[in-house]
Amino acid sequence: MPSASLSIGEVARRAGLNASAIRFYERAGLLPKPIRIGGRRRYTDAIADRLALLEYAKYCGFKLEEIRYLFHGFRDGVPMSARWQQLARKKVSELDKQMEQIELMKNLLERALKCRCVDLEECGRRVRERNASR
Repeated sequence: MPSASLSIGEVARRAGLNASAIRFYERAGLLPKPIRIGGRRRYTDAIADRLALLEYAKYCGFKLEEIRYLFHGFRDGVPMSARWQQLARKKVSELDKQMEQIELMKNLLERALKCRCVDLEECGRRVRERNASR
């Protein structure tokens, strides 16, 4: 078994995180509870892999609950590749929907850039007329 020789400060420094983030991830069930020596958290080098995966998943847009599911939501023996594929398919679908919504919002804002209304009432009337013609 690898030696648990890293302090939380050393782990945080290596991962480019604050120690408070590591404690938060532990409380959230995303990191295993470390062993304690003299009341202080001690970690093995393996924590770096878990933190790298956690940060990668966050960068991909996964919420903490989704990351928890990635780590713990599958039955034992399900390979990481299958876990990633299942969750990535769902996330890609969500992103496609968001992209459609963003495109719609962009079009509406581009129309707003062309607004020449002089007051609130005129602008509201034009918006209502446009909505009624749909």
